[in-house]
Amino acid sequence: MSDWVIEARGLRKSFKGQPVLTGLNLEVPAGSIFGFLGRNGAGKTTTIKLLMGFLKPDCGDARVFGLPAGDSSAGLEIRRRLGFVTEDKEMYPDMTVEQIIRFTRGFYPKWRVDLEQHYLTLFDLACRKISDLSKGMRSRLMLLLAISHGAELLILDEPTEGLDPVAREDMLRELVAISASEGTTIFFSSHQLEEVEQIADRVCIIDDGAAVVAGSLDDLKTQYQRLRVVFAEELRTPVRWGEGVEHVRQDGRTVDILASGNVEAIINQARSFPGASVERFPVTLKEIFLQHVRSD
Repeated sequence: MSDWVIEARGLRKSFKGQPVLTGLNLEVPAGSIFGFLGRNGAGKTTTIKLLMGFLKPDCGDARVFGLPAGDSSAGLEIRRRLGFVTEDKEMYPDMTVEQIIRFTRGFYPKWRVDLEQHYLTLFDLACRKISDLSKGMRSRLMLLLAISHGAELLILDEPTEGLDPVAREDMLRELVAISASEGTTIFFSSHQLEEVEQIADRVCIIDDGAAVVAGSLDDLKTQYQRLRVVFAEELRTPVRWGEGVEHVRQDGRTVDILASGNVEAIINQARSFPGASVERFPVTLKEIFLQHVRSD
């Protein structure tokens, strides 16, 4: 059996001749918290719809739990085993929270009443009508429904949107707790890079429909480093830096470098200039993200 809960190879999808996915590869290990990142229009929502079986790729293969996501019968099994929190958070507005829980419970023989009651209390959802809930509260309710039916995989599209800072922290803490206690795999798309950095152990950044960075977040933050070089005097001609330099910005005698590898060689090159000093700084997920998706 594959170690990947989600696996995609060469996914391509176009709409009206416009390519959205251009050969996306994706691997999500079982039990991981996986951040799926990209600008608006990068292909994140299309990828999620392909994984859910709501769309079929023009080319390539997507599998969830080892099952082909584009197959109709397999798609039913996939959706039975996962929970989905949508970006729009649309639900039946005329129902109450209790009614939609009772309605949803009937489809899942292994429904966890203990988890239902825990999250009803934690999220303060009892005795409310869905039409009276804010977008953030509907997100909490959708998460409750997904967790309580025993989902092995949670696919979350902007799960903290509409929540205040305290509620966001509560939501993030619960996602980590769910993954740790239940072994649930969490695949979530978010524009909140600080949140992804806070809880994810793996990330994939896509741009123009393909993965540009993917891997363990700890490994990426070790691989990437920011260097600040201060020269004894202002450089009259730009330095031709060695392999691994992603971005260079010069301000007078100071040069800031974002490197994705070969760091020691870059440092040695900088120190070969008389009087030059070099400092290392940790790199944030935001810096890595912006470097790979910025239009300039």
